[in-house]
Amino acid sequence: MRSRLCLTSLAVAAMMTPAIAADPIRIGVPVGLSGANSVVAPSVVQSAELAVEEINAKGGVLGRPLALDVADDGSGAAGAQKAFDALIFQKKVNVLISMETSAARNAGLPIVARGKTPFIYTSFYEGKSCSPYLYVNAWVPEQQVPPIVDYFNKEKKAKSYFLIGSDYAFGRGMLSFTKSYIEKTGGKVLGEEYLPMDGSDWTPIISKLKASGADAIITSTAGGAPNVTLTKQLRAAGVSLPYGNLAVDEGTAKSMGADATGIYIAASYVTGIDTPANKTFLAAMSKKFGADLKTPNDLSVPEYEAVYAYKAAVEKAGGTDQAKVLKALEEVSVDGPRGSIKMDKQRHSGTPRSPCISARSRLTARWA
Repeated sequence: MRSRLCLTSLAVAAMMTPAIAADPIRIGVPVGLSGANSVVAPSVVQSAELAVEEINAKGGVLGRPLALDVADDGSGAAGAQKAFDALIFQKKVNVLISMETSAARNAGLPIVARGKTPFIYTSFYEGKSCSPYLYVNAWVPEQQVPPIVDYFNKEKKAKSYFLIGSDYAFGRGMLSFTKSYIEKTGGKVLGEEYLPMDGSDWTPIISKLKASGADAIITSTAGGAPNVTLTKQLRAAGVSLPYGNLAVDEGTAKSMGADATGIYIAASYVTGIDTPANKTFLAAMSKKFGADLKTPNDLSVPEYEAVYAYKAAVEKAGGTDQAKVLKALEEVSVDGPRGSIKMDKQRHSGTPRSPCISARSRLTARWA
């Protein structure tokens, strides 16, 4: 698959007041507008647009407006290298804030290091990615996997599992942890199969699943298109086992229609969170985008919160100096739709004070 690069500058601050008529602070958003993540990427961009608009309407950050530069990373490594290079060295962004596939993130990190650019990664992922420039405000396997396995063990009496994933860092990393946790809790993994990230024919793998006699299935694919094709083919094959999905978001699930019925997830965000902060956020999204609104989800809401986290870090640092901002990011917190989010010295989010997330998370939704 040939990656393409689409670089745009969004004039979010087009109606700036004189109070913030200064050089903008540029936020780069490398995201998969094409490829596997194209299903969810538009919702990520919308979340960033709302955060920037809100902040600019209140005077910007230290008297400067925020501006977005969005680049298509093609959802893969080659496109990410082009997107990161263009954003950092051509657009000269002050920070990168985005969700991406793990393949794209890993390919972009050396460019981030070369530019010494802060990078807030807003996607749930397989964990263990370390860089002095990287912060993550989303969940990792230790927070997401146990609630699903524990639920299946207790409520569905599952003793054996079949694992299916996309063949790259996220798919294999998530399922490696899942296998270890299943075995730790007394279960067995009867099969573990992978398809390339751009693959779409899951038929041979589904045949192995049906022949295995497993009590439950857990999947970890690239977000977006692979989720849709795998789920559709599972349903067409008549698979009705308890189905835990480690990669689906609410927006993608809705695009599946009836095929999403019965999928179990553990998530840091669903639109049904009943808090004033989430209701305010959803109302603002609806007002801004109207009929064009993409469903806010566990991959897009962290983007909104990360823009506010960067704002707080710049204010604490007294400017956009990269080293000072990187230090400040471990000290600031944001109250957003998911609750109170704080990234710590380990550069990952800690335990938010939200009924939807904890250090061990919990099952928050079943698509029905």
